[in-house]
Amino acid sequence: MSDHDWAIRTWGPAPGLVVVLWVGAAAATAWCGLLLSAGADPAGQLIAGCAALGLLGAAVFTTRARPRLRADPDGLTVGGLRRSRHHPWPLVQEVRVLRTRRWGRVSTLLEIDTITADGGEQLLLFGRLDLNADPEDVAPVLSALRPG
Repeated sequence: MSDHDWAIRTWGPAPGLVVVLWVGAAAATAWCGLLLSAGADPAGQLIAGCAALGLLGAAVFTTRARPRLRADPDGLTVGGLRRSRHHPWPLVQEVRVLRTRRWGRVSTLLEIDTITADGGEQLLLFGRLDLNADPEDVAPVLSALRPG
């Protein structure tokens, strides 16, 4: 594929999911505040606090890490909480889909093997929620875009 044929491709959490997480975090925080002010039992306060922190963490991550995966002529860029990390195409070893069956349900993950700048190996994993797409649909796109 030549450089002029390239369209930058991005995948990330669905905007609707991000909104739901922020609304859930706000609701859980309000619930936690209500329980604290009402003097509820410590177990209820702990559950509400954990729910609020978990939803807030998920909301921050899905907001900050967008796009989660970006493919361009130079390689792959993976969005993260603190920063994005770039993996040049020559360091991307393999792109494949892992299918697992648990409790009667088949789930798929996109696996990308890379080599780090210091020569170490790194395995990147992405699920449907990370990509807002089926990993089985993303893998062939990445394989086709990958030079060589």
